[in-house]
Amino acid sequence: MPLLNWEESYSVNVSEFNDQHKKLIDLINKLFDAMKAGKGKDVMGDIFSELIDYTVVHFQAEELLMHKYNYPDMNSHIAEHNDLTRQAKELEAKFKSGASFVTIDVLNFLKDWLTKHIVGSDKKYGPFFNSKGVN
Repeated sequence: MPLLNWEESYSVNVSEFNDQHKKLIDLINKLFDAMKAGKGKDVMGDIFSELIDYTVVHFQAEELLMHKYNYPDMNSHIAEHNDLTRQAKELEAKFKSGASFVTIDVLNFLKDWLTKHIVGSDKKYGPFFNSKGVN
């Protein structure tokens, strides 16, 4: 059973970003499955790194469109991205150093942040980008 399922209520009405959000959900679920299966640090570390790297790629894609179309809430949205990136990289560094493990608390943090960010912030840009012809 996955930790997180894609729901249509997460749709931001921009197919590229919906696909990227689905990939992030898949990576969180992959990390959850590895944790449940008691996979070693190397396997979990690789998945965790992939999740963080893909998150950065996703944020860059969103921010590129925000700059291109001068999205009005761009600065606060990018600040949220920067905050999560910082927190995720801190978690990754602790994990890689052996000071921390991927736990259900870490996974719940990632899940909650992703869903709250999509529903609370990302959904706001959908109508704006749609008005610019981005679907």
